[in-house]
Formats: sequence, structure tokens, C-alpha cells
Amino acid sequence: MTFKRVLITGGAGFIGSNYVRYALAHHPEWEVVVLDKLTYAGNLENLEGVMDRITFIQGDIANPEDARRAMAGADAVVNFAAESHVDRSLLDPRPFVKTNVEGTLVLLEEARRAGVKRFLQVSTDEVYGDLSGTERHSVETDPLRPRSPYAASKAGAEHLVFAYGVSYGLEVVVTRGSNTYGPYQYPEKIIPLFITNALEGKPLPVYGDGSAVRDYLHVEDHCAGIDLVLHKGTAGEAYNLGARLAVRGVEVAERVLGLLGKPRELIRFVADRPGHDYRYSVDPSKAEALGWERRWSFEAGLRQTVRWYVEHAGWWRRAKERIEFRDLETKWYRAR
Repeated sequence: MTFKRVLITGGAGFIGSNYVRYALAHHPEWEVVVLDKLTYAGNLENLEGVMDRITFIQGDIANPEDARRAMAGADAVVNFAAESHVDRSLLDPRPFVKTNVEGTLVLLEEARRAGVKRFLQVSTDEVYGDLSGTERHSVETDPLRPRSPYAASKAGAEHLVFAYGVSYGLEVVVTRGSNTYGPYQYPEKIIPLFITNALEGKPLPVYGDGSAVRDYLHVEDHCAGIDLVLHKGTAGEAYNLGARLAVRGVEVAERVLGLLGKPRELIRFVADRPGHDYRYSVDPSKAEALGWERRWSFEAGLRQTVRWYVEHAGWWRRAKERIEFRDLETKWYRAR
């Protein structure tokens, strides 16, 4: 499947901006349009060096006029736009429903009207719920059992996407990625939070006893999987994208401190997250059958990521100085 004009929503965010760079490198013939609301996690600095190669539109996916303007002439849509932090969803779920559910609905309706060739929804492994106490790995046919407001909003968006595929014949595909890390990730998430706190000599807050397990996927591998599913995925299907890893939260902290030469005493075990899912693990065989494979080991990927944050201190310091980060730090991390 080939495309000429591709709309990337949320393209100034973490994974979205990395995908913009991936798309420009691998599909130089594309006309790339980026729609982003530029909330606290959306940052034009993330697109530095490529702004002259894209059409950027500041707007809200939940606003039909913005969506219609950005989608004009597009034959594919890749929807990264989302509120994506579980902790924030526990403090206030409403923005998550507004953007992740209502915003996806607006995009789907405009895509149907515009006659786009393919709509890819970027989702998450968190829609499957907690696998702790089992040895199994989630597969695409498993029921969705989200346990946080964030995960529930992403599951709701998925249901709408598949419903538009069945009801209106829209060509839709969904990717469910595992925990992603790499350059340009806003420092509220575990890996950039630990890296930047360590660089500042601040404590690294580890939930509970630090035994929660995640499958860490480098953002370049995630982008490659999304791109492959966009081109070769079967319409109406979901595809897991995972690294086949199992890394505990305390291990992430220890590895970050080791790479930066900081003392283990910076680790602080804090009150656990409410309803904390202690294990996610997806089986990516279906995406692998299309030809996708993980290229980054966790060791190499974390080393590269740590180096990026060391070399881009201005970027993350500006992010952490914003009121949105300071409020979260005060209301959530310090309170724990």
C-alpha cells in the first residue's frame, strides 16, 4: 500500500515526533502533515530540523474544524495524539476521555468523510490489563480489561476504530505497543524521570517494592513496527509491538544510576500507584510475521537514551520547569 499525503496527529509529542523523523527518512516522497495541540507534552523543539519538510498545524483532534483542515487531501492517518500518563489519569480522567475517546471519534468521522485509504490507531499494551501471577503473554484476540482511566480511554478508542471499520468500511489497523522509551520523551515517564532526577541529584521514586515488570521497547523499534503495520497490516486487525523483555522498575533505576555513576541511595521506594498493574507482556509474533523485529537491546537502548538526555539538558530542564510538571511533582511524587 502506498501513500502520498499522510496526517500524523500528535506529531510533536514523544513517539509521534520520532515517527515524523522516521517517515521523512524512509518515505521522502510523502507530504507529511502534523496536527498537534501543543499541550505540555507537545513541543515544537521535538521537530527541530524537520519543520521545513512538513506542514505543521496547531489544533485539537477533538475539534472537527481542526481535524478537517489537517486531513484535507490526506490518504492515510496515523493517530498518536493522546493523553498518555497513567498517574495524570488517576488525578483527573476527564482530559483522557476528551482527547483519547472523543478526539479519536472526531478523527474517524473526518477520515470517513474524506475517504482516506487507511487509519492507524496507536494504542497500548495496557488495554489488556494486569498479567501478574501468570506466565502468559497477551495476544491480539485477548479480551480488553483496562484497569486505569488512561487504559480505559485507549480501549474505548480502539472499539470506536474497529466499529468504524465494520460499520463504514473504513480501512483501520491498530498497534498495541509496550512501554516505549528514547529521545524526546517528556520527563514524567519512568525512564526520563529517573535519568533527569539522577542528573539533578534528586531521588528516583520507585513504586511499592519495585517489582512491577514492563516490556521496554525503544522508540525507533516502535516506529518501525507502526510503519510496517500501516503499509502491510490487514485491515480490521490489531498488532502487538513488544520487545519480549521483562524489566522490573527497581532494575530500571539501578541501571540508570549505574550508567550515570550515581549512588544507589538515590532510589526511594514510595507508596504504590492505586490499582497498579504489576505485569504487562505482549506476544509480538503477529507483527513479526509481517517482517518486524526488535533491533535495540535494552542495554544499548538505555545507554543511548541516557546519553541523549545528558547532551540535551536544556530540553529537559525547560520541560521540568513548566507548571504542568511542577504540579504533578508536587501533587503526585512528593505526596507519596
